[in-house]
Amino acid sequence: MTAATAQDQTMTQTWQPLCTKADLVAHSGVAAWTETPEGPVQVAVFYLPGQATELFAVDHHDPFSDANVIARGIVGDIQGEPVVASPIYKQHFRLKDGQCVEDEAVRLRCWPLRFDGERVLIDLG
Repeated sequence: MTAATAQDQTMTQTWQPLCTKADLVAHSGVAAWTETPEGPVQVAVFYLPGQATELFAVDHHDPFSDANVIARGIVGDIQGEPVVASPIYKQHFRLKDGQCVEDEAVRLRCWPLRFDGERVLIDLG
């Protein structure tokens, strides 16, 4: 093994395949499992074609109901910001940063997503 090869193996690649474009539902959410540095997590993935940002990933876990349901929420917008309303108690979470609109103390984790051809990649860095 060369020094360059050893260095390449120690560098962390944070973009990982999550799903394919065919797995997504336009203007809706789907749930996916992924492995983060902190351990496995369920991610709610939202695909909003035609928007400036088309892909969003937030925690699938709703902190108010303690259930994994966020991907099943209703997608909409508040003052032009894309949000998802939790299907249990209806709190709204901004998709760009996970912030709860009704409670400033609550925020869902977020991860950047991007397309790589037909694959959807998530940045777990």
